[in-house]
Amino acid sequence: MISMKEVSKRYKSVEALKQVTLTVNKGSVYGLVGPNGAGKTTLLKLIAGIYKQDGGEVMVGQDQVSENIKVKDRMVFIPDTPYFFTNYTVQSMAAFYKSVYSGWNDDRFEQLQNVFDIDLKNNVNRLSKGMQRQVAFWLALSTMPEVMILDEPIDGLDPIIRKKIKNLLIQEVAERQMTVLISSHNLRELEDMCDHIGILHKGALIVQKDLDELKCDIHKIQAAFKQDVPETLAEGIEIVHQEQNGSFRNYIVRGQRERVTAHFQKYDPVILDVIPLTLEEVFIYEMGDLGYEIKNIILS
Repeated sequence: MISMKEVSKRYKSVEALKQVTLTVNKGSVYGLVGPNGAGKTTLLKLIAGIYKQDGGEVMVGQDQVSENIKVKDRMVFIPDTPYFFTNYTVQSMAAFYKSVYSGWNDDRFEQLQNVFDIDLKNNVNRLSKGMQRQVAFWLALSTMPEVMILDEPIDGLDPIIRKKIKNLLIQEVAERQMTVLISSHNLRELEDMCDHIGILHKGALIVQKDLDELKCDIHKIQAAFKQDVPETLAEGIEIVHQEQNGSFRNYIVRGQRERVTAHFQKYDPVILDVIPLTLEEVFIYEMGDLGYEIKNIILS
């Protein structure tokens, strides 16, 4: 549904994106993560057609995005700071969206009023940050988009509203095959929603995998041994990180789960637990391979 092929973008002397190739399948939720300054917002704005790439292709379906009104009519972008016209109420913003998007659905807008419970006569710019973000979702979902692009979408929202919005997005994906691309630093929230994950670092897409596959490639091992662990333990496997916590030894190991488990069992551990990593932990250790400091990460 969404594809980028060898896309580059430069701001004067800064190369924001470097030959990025990315694919987001129709009806999926793709999470884009990376440290500050990685180029995530630039990537989203290229897909939304706000920026134009310096090189490569940005496509939605079979259509080029740049300067393509037909494509932009089918997708909606919620930036990290939603923008509303001065002195516009929720109702007048809805009228504007209706005039712009051919897919606008009045019935959907009325249904969502029960979810967000915000007075239509409220001046949007006078609402709190969290309520403004709710209005942004309300308007965006009422356009019945094929593609939704979200930059830090849950920032400033309370837990109940976050849950409501996640449920709405998942419902739209399941029922209408809407495609969602999300950039967020809240990896715990992404883990609940995403099918695929891409990790962007210094303008390059260093990882792009199915979430389950990503988490299956790296494991947290907790082990205790009767005697000192021989140096040969590290031979034949890739230990990314290790530390000792009392009688326990904690390891982060890459590789197939069965092979890693069999390797540790050869040393007759008293206790051996293989614990799934969270997306946040996977991200930390993927970035650790690129020189990020991980010495003070506490494994539990």
